Amino acid sequence: MINIPEDRIPVIVGIGEIVDRPKDITAGLEPLDLLEQALERAEADAGAKLLGEVQSLDVVNFLSWRYREPEKLLAQRLGVTPAHCYYGPVGGESPIRYIHEAAKRIARGECTVAAVCGAEAQSTATKAERAGATLPWTPFAHDVEEPKRGAAFQKPLAVTLGVFRPVTVYPFYEAASSAHWGQTPREAMAESGTLWSRYSEAAAQNPNAWLKRRYAPDEITTPTADNRLIAWPYNKLMVANPSVNMGGALLLTSLARARAAGIAEDRLVYPLGGASAEEPRDYLLRDQFYESHSQNAVLKAVMDLAGGDGKKFDAIELYSCFPCVPKMARRTLGLSSDVQPTVTGGLTFFGAPLNTYMTHAACAMVRRLRDGARLGLLYGQGGFVTKHHALVVSKAPPRGALAQETSVQGEADRNKRAVPEFVNEASGKGKVESFTVLYGRGGDVGHGVVMLRTEDDRRTLARIPASDGATLAHLLNMDRTPVGSLGEITMAADGVPEWRVA
Repeated sequence: MINIPEDRIPVIVGIGEIVDRPKDITAGLEPLDLLEQALERAEADAGAKLLGEVQSLDVVNFLSWRYREPEKLLAQRLGVTPAHCYYGPVGGESPIRYIHEAAKRIARGECTVAAVCGAEAQSTATKAERAGATLPWTPFAHDVEEPKRGAAFQKPLAVTLGVFRPVTVYPFYEAASSAHWGQTPREAMAESGTLWSRYSEAAAQNPNAWLKRRYAPDEITTPTADNRLIAWPYNKLMVANPSVNMGGALLLTSLARARAAGIAEDRLVYPLGGASAEEPRDYLLRDQFYESHSQNAVLKAVMDLAGGDGKKFDAIELYSCFPCVPKMARRTLGLSSDVQPTVTGGLTFFGAPLNTYMTHAACAMVRRLRDGARLGLLYGQGGFVTKHHALVVSKAPPRGALAQETSVQGEADRNKRAVPEFVNEASGKGKVESFTVLYGRGGDVGHGVVMLRTEDDRRTLARIPASDGATLAHLLNMDRTPVGSLGEITMAADGVPEWRVA
């Protein structure tokens, strides 16, 4: 370690998690309770009284309940008035960003103790709504605007066709990337099943997981009544599970404060650095769908921190809302197909407390490093492969000061190619750029959606009606990808483009 003042070296010293499974709906803990208890557990884990010294508090956005200024309500509960007190926007990458920013704040000397926490109580909130039960929680803040999510940033045609939610947009990346890699849909499905099975293995060993059992690859990829198709090629066991009640928290201090508190050296985990970048919020303004330039730039930057080799990470967490994300990430990192992609269990099996899964992943990573791993990678993403943030953490102290400039947006943007103009109306031939098929709750086809390039290389979206069995069969052929195939675009009576295979 070079000569860095110990009061400018950030360390993670405490982690806390809580899982709430109330027997009675009204006994369920609200998100503020979960936050407070997770922080208390993090303080107990640190073995030092630190909550009263918190000068930086970040609260991950939650969607299961709405409060006015929840960060201030939490600070009041803790009895602190932190100079930095922040409740951020929606984004699955945000916990990693907050941990990284807190570490940078400590490195700048702006604070000595920082807390990052998140919680959701979606399981209880949903059950209460269905049962017509009144929850004895802090009154719901109806006057607070709902956070902006997918539909707010997408084109009207995407909303009309139902491809404006994560579960219906990520399939575009799944189909385009597997075709780009030369896989048949059957091969891509097999890779997803094997990968997801590894996530379930980790969840089965995680005491905080919502689903604690290993699923075989075929169990994951085979549609059943309990594992229904949602949006091709994703079944229920291949998507994030937000119906959980969970809270997670981390405490960071300076190395000087940790040592003054008597925290054992083998409990300390050091943030070494990281990177961030974003894609356009409107996914139809991207140049293609088989890779993310921002994801690539972020992961290559953190590989540089590991000596340019992704294999030097002996513990990793690749964000897992849908299989295409870790499949793309592990290729960029140069990792083999048999890699263990998680220390946590994944958003399907561990559970997906919406934006705060990576808070729990960071807790799991700290445990793994304390148990013997040396170098860890935490990679989170949010939106529709939109926002990316990665952080490298280590058991060994840093060799240099924590870098303050961590955006690699310039590198991501330099690799972008021309973006095709989007049109709402089209005719003539259309070539499939990507696709999905949307299903009803009973397993019946609602309609298909293709992303097309027109004869003049513009982009549009088109519907395949459920009645067009031939075109749907073409899309769902497991032995040949439809990406790149040609068909005829016509305008339907309701003004929506439709596509039929040639």
